Amino acid sequence: MTYPRARRALGASMLVVASAALLLSCSAGTGTAPSASAPPARAVRTPAPVPTTEEPAAPDTAAPSPGPEKVRDAFAELQATYHDGCTTPGNCAYFLGRVRDNLDGLDAAMKADPQGPAHFERPLAWIAGLRRELGDDRSFENLKKHQDRLTGVRDEINAWMQGHPEDYR
Repeated sequence: MTYPRARRALGASMLVVASAALLLSCSAGTGTAPSASAPPARAVRTPAPVPTTEEPAAPDTAAPSPGPEKVRDAFAELQATYHDGCTTPGNCAYFLGRVRDNLDGLDAAMKADPQGPAHFERPLAWIAGLRRELGDDRSFENLKKHQDRLTGVRDEINAWMQGHPEDYR
């Protein structure tokens, strides 16, 4: 009398095992290697490319130039130098070079701004005067010699920009 129960239990067990095997085989990712006994996967057919008479355009290998920064972004970088300074000799060289680079970036942004360079006449004049004093010498010794002038121009521009909030918001 227990024989039909055993057959049902065995049949149910086989069904569970077969379902689990099917579930595992269907959910296996493409990163798993097929077993040697697995049937070959069906090939996916893709249409052959149609020949054209036109030559394809040569790809543009030159990266697009991002152009100058916006005035508000360049000004924000310059303002960030207020949290830095000449605390150590190595940091001093970095700091002064950074102020110089940020002033150059702000100069380019102001000249490229849609309002035109005439709108930024005073800050551009301060930067031009600083450039005349510094010359082409970007050495630490030259920047250190003109440290007060570098930070002074930064401070003048900061004060001017505070009076023109529409230029950096």
